[in-house]
Amino acid sequence: MDHFTYKNRILHCDDVPVPALAEKYGTPLYVYSKKTLQHHLKQLQSAFAAVNPLVCYSIKTNGNLHITKLMVEGGAGCDVTSAGELYRALKAGCPADKIVFAGAGKTDAEIRMAFDNGVFLFNVESEGELDAIADIARGMNRVAQVALRVNPDLPPKTHAKTDTSVKGVKFGLDIDTVLEFAQKVVKNPHVKVVGLHMHLGSPILSTEPYRLGIAKGLMLIDKLRDQGHKINVWNMGGGFGINYKKNEALPATAFAEVIVPGIQKSGCKLVLEPGRFIVGNAGLLVSRVIYTKDSGGKHFVIQDAAMNDLIRPTLYDSFHRVWPVVGSPPEDFQIENPGTIKCDVVGPVCESGDFLAKDRYLPPVGRGELLATFSAGAYGMAMASNYNGRPRAAEVLVDGGEHHLIRRRETNEDLIRPEIEC
Repeated sequence: MDHFTYKNRILHCDDVPVPALAEKYGTPLYVYSKKTLQHHLKQLQSAFAAVNPLVCYSIKTNGNLHITKLMVEGGAGCDVTSAGELYRALKAGCPADKIVFAGAGKTDAEIRMAFDNGVFLFNVESEGELDAIADIARGMNRVAQVALRVNPDLPPKTHAKTDTSVKGVKFGLDIDTVLEFAQKVVKNPHVKVVGLHMHLGSPILSTEPYRLGIAKGLMLIDKLRDQGHKINVWNMGGGFGINYKKNEALPATAFAEVIVPGIQKSGCKLVLEPGRFIVGNAGLLVSRVIYTKDSGGKHFVIQDAAMNDLIRPTLYDSFHRVWPVVGSPPEDFQIENPGTIKCDVVGPVCESGDFLAKDRYLPPVGRGELLATFSAGAYGMAMASNYNGRPRAAEVLVDGGEHHLIRRRETNEDLIRPEIEC
């Protein structure tokens, strides 16, 4: 469910027509729906209510302070992967005891910052990392609560660049050797292994990986407890898929049906780290057509959003629905509908890989018309860059009939501000 609908052939976010937002704030423009953000968070909280989960919003998907604060006000904690994300979580008002620090390459400075602020849990991914946490904890006279991130070696389930539980990836500890690793720290006074972490990748469109992961996790938790570790936290990560195309994703209740019984059997506190599920379909990218051209037997729509604004299609071959802001959208965006032509939707960046959609059927559009790229709330602005000297887009949050700027558009002066003057 989202709050982006066409009314009288004009796309609206809640009660606000998107052309009015483009006129006021310019393009490219990220537009977010407050109601959609809140709805998706409540869906998770309700689906997993039987085990009273700690839902930690994954800041890496979209770290805007206003969105993060909205999640915190809704009862969520935060999942962070760097000092910068930890800083954002704290600035957004997230209690430190609801923050989980993830990431495979935490620096000593980041670990100290986490101790200084009293984060709830470290997700540990290597023996070297655990040694570093223990050494720093000893020097600071602290005790670290850690969850061992285990790679359960499940069959491939998503894009190779986002599948984190198959062999040969940088994430997690090998499930075949994790017990040997855990045995070494049973008596370490500065580290308490209190949890198991199993993030399986993203986006996942089936419950089967979670069923397999739960089965392996239950056996592993028993063995860790036999070693003397008081395991009371089970972090199942995030990764729940969303509807990029039409209705390919499952509701939160489907995942809960598989995960909740395993959590109850384990007697653990459930931690979830959703990001995409909450914010993905709560945002869209609005752009304006600059030119169209025909070349090499193809029709190109050149508009002012580029790979520096939304890199997912270039990086992951991801599919995003694209349609004019004024018009009547089809039921199926992947087929040739009446009145459409096949085209590539591309941006101004000097790369052949700069595109938002390829071989997509769209109605003819002309210079100045607005396009909407849907499902762009997750890993859109968060992965944006200044490549080709392009200032990053503005961001707007819409609530009913009201809207306000939550990130101003960058200027050319912003691009050189951090550089030492010559």
